[in-house]
Amino acid sequence: MRTILPENLIDLANTCDAPLYVVGGFVRDYLAHLTPIASPRDIDICAPLSPEKFVQAAQKCGFSVQAVYKTTGTVKCSDGAGNDYEFSCFRSDKYVRGVHTPVEIFFTDDITLDAKRRDFTANAVYYDIAADCFVDPLDGISAVKEKRFTTVAPAQKVFGEDGLRLMRLARQAAQLGFSPDTECLAGATENASLIKDITPERIFTELSAILYADQKYGVEYGQYEGLTLLDKTRVLDYILPELTLGRGMTQRADFHKYDVLEHSLHAVKYADKRIRFAALLHDVGKPFCIIRDGNSFDHPSEGERLTTEILTRLKAPKKTVSLTASLVKWHMYDFNCQTSENKLRRFFAQHYALLEDLLLVKQADFSACMDKQTPAPTVVKWQKLLDTLQAEGAPLTLKQLAVTGNDLLGVIPSTRIAEALQKLLLHTVVNPSDNRKERLLKLVHGFVK
Repeated sequence: MRTILPENLIDLANTCDAPLYVVGGFVRDYLAHLTPIASPRDIDICAPLSPEKFVQAAQKCGFSVQAVYKTTGTVKCSDGAGNDYEFSCFRSDKYVRGVHTPVEIFFTDDITLDAKRRDFTANAVYYDIAADCFVDPLDGISAVKEKRFTTVAPAQKVFGEDGLRLMRLARQAAQLGFSPDTECLAGATENASLIKDITPERIFTELSAILYADQKYGVEYGQYEGLTLLDKTRVLDYILPELTLGRGMTQRADFHKYDVLEHSLHAVKYADKRIRFAALLHDVGKPFCIIRDGNSFDHPSEGERLTTEILTRLKAPKKTVSLTASLVKWHMYDFNCQTSENKLRRFFAQHYALLEDLLLVKQADFSACMDKQTPAPTVVKWQKLLDTLQAEGAPLTLKQLAVTGNDLLGVIPSTRIAEALQKLLLHTVVNPSDNRKERLLKLVHGFVK
């Protein structure tokens, strides 16, 4: 362990008046032989030292201190070599059920009490830097070796203290490939309603991390395992109730292997990282339509509406809301490959900015139906047509038109130029040979009568 620590940190540990420990994810990852794909990362350190004494030692060793939080005994600092640290004094916290932050904090010299304020034993293994040894007050090393999450105290207490731990459990399990033990899973399930006390922004952040969980350490299908755990604990019922309406809602067996909810989770399993929110929500309109109409014919348009409502509720970025809703709206377009070529050409021109992501959503949807990872028929058809358009030189954007708005000034009323350009684009994507300046200047009059 010592060989992978920054030299500046080792020097700091030798300077401190008390043992300085690395704790949390850095130690757990080392013991689990996991290396984050993205580096560098923060290193959590702790000691039975006051913030003031730690700051004195850190600055003496050339560390830069960014912030000191005396109430929690926390210090944020960096060593000048690109490494960031969060130091915390040994402490014990007292929570009130449903309140995310501790209501009382007690500083201590007892490493076991400090360990018991954490969430899982796998995250409560300490490495004494100066002594070059591990300190394991709660048998967290065994949990890491077994890829198991066991709570540091009775699970009912741990999850009852902080509802955000419900999301952290799913996120860390997804990223690491760990599983909760029986008590941990039961405790999370019994306290699932506490997720309602967590702000939408925090939920969105954790949900995003779950959807991209496989990108942390390269654990295959981690994103699916994280969502499955949210489903098992029923936390998903509170954060995405529109989606979980599809639990147990069967679909045509000749098209679908899974019910509506499980199909959505499998879509995320097979989805490219770029479109995982759309993969998760692509069929969110189905339960609503089936309950209202007895069929799912209108689920793309209702899905667009529900997706907008859900992501707005979770305080997602506006760009994410807009893009995801559009992908949900169009994910069924030409699902049976019966749309005519000319109609598809115009669709491509109208929605060119969406096409790459839309193809990814269609592939994820197809793969999730029967666990087939072969190319989706619609994707094959569309890609072939796109190749044809490229070979023909057919314009798919206004920039590819042979005329610009300036070319039309004085030719048609200025108030009609934007409309005319769109009509010329839709014409030339079907008739690529007409994409010549002199030809379009003649045709434009017919489009703005």
